[in-house]
Amino acid sequence: MTEMTDVSCPLPSEQENADQAKGNPTLDSSTFIPPVPLAYPSIIIEFCDRCRWLHRATWVSTELFLTFPPPALKAISIIPLNSEETGGRFRVWLNLEGSPPQLMWDRKIEGGFPELKGLKQRIRDHVQPGKSLGHSDKKSE
Repeated sequence: MTEMTDVSCPLPSEQENADQAKGNPTLDSSTFIPPVPLAYPSIIIEFCDRCRWLHRATWVSTELFLTFPPPALKAISIIPLNSEETGGRFRVWLNLEGSPPQLMWDRKIEGGFPELKGLKQRIRDHVQPGKSLGHSDKKSE
């Protein structure tokens, strides 16, 4: 079996490691600029960790990023919750600049988990009105 490497995201070379040892700031973490805490537009997915919904939350986030790549969505945060008052929670929030977060989906209010088609349509209507979602826009019969 051959080892696969991602050519587009190389690891530091021996030369870069040597440069860092000589004081080159390229790989000096003290020179890194952290991302903006809340980029807009962004999504927050809250889920009950006790219900073991991590895989569902990551699947939804992946699907949303594939449908709305940056700059349409700049960030998706996944927040596990583990308390009595958050038991059974699965919520999807949309953050737009200049307005409070908007609830796109709540499992308890909606009576279940989101069908991605409907969730994508709700988010699209706010972040990219008029964008075609292809087969997700076709009426089901």
